Amino acid sequence: MLMRTDPFRELDRLAQQLMGPGTWSRPSAMPMDAYREGDEYVVAFDLPGVAADAIDIDVERNMLTVKAERRPVAKADDVQMELSERPLGAFSRQIVLADTLDTERIRADYDAGVLTLRIPIAERAKPRKISIGVGSGHKEISG
Repeated sequence: MLMRTDPFRELDRLAQQLMGPGTWSRPSAMPMDAYREGDEYVVAFDLPGVAADAIDIDVERNMLTVKAERRPVAKADDVQMELSERPLGAFSRQIVLADTLDTERIRADYDAGVLTLRIPIAERAKPRKISIGVGSGHKEISG
C-alpha cells in the first residue's frame, strides 16, 4: 500500500495546536495506524468524541479520503467553561491506495472512537501458480 509521507507532520501538529481547531478548508490531521492482516490492509483512525454520522469516507480512483468533524457539545446557559483542551473542528486524512487493492469492497466499522477500514487485496494481485506445458502443450494459469 502506498501512502503519502509528510516530513513536517509534527510541525503541522504543533502549529494546529497553536492556531486552533481545523475547518473544512483547513482540516487538522487525524492519527492512524496501517498494517496488513492476511489478505487485506487495515487502516485505523483515532476519532474520539466524533459521532458516526459526522464521518465521511470517499474513494476516487486510488485516493481514499476520510473527513470527520468533532462538534461542540450543547451546554446550558449557566455553564461557564473553565478548561477546554479537547479540539473541535474538522479532521481529514488522504491515503493513496495501491492498484493491487480492491476499492470496491472496502468495509468500515466505527467503535469506541476508532474508525477501522478493511481493504481487501484484489484477486488479480494475489500470487498464482503458472504451469508450463511441454512441446505443443498448453500453458495454464491457476489461481
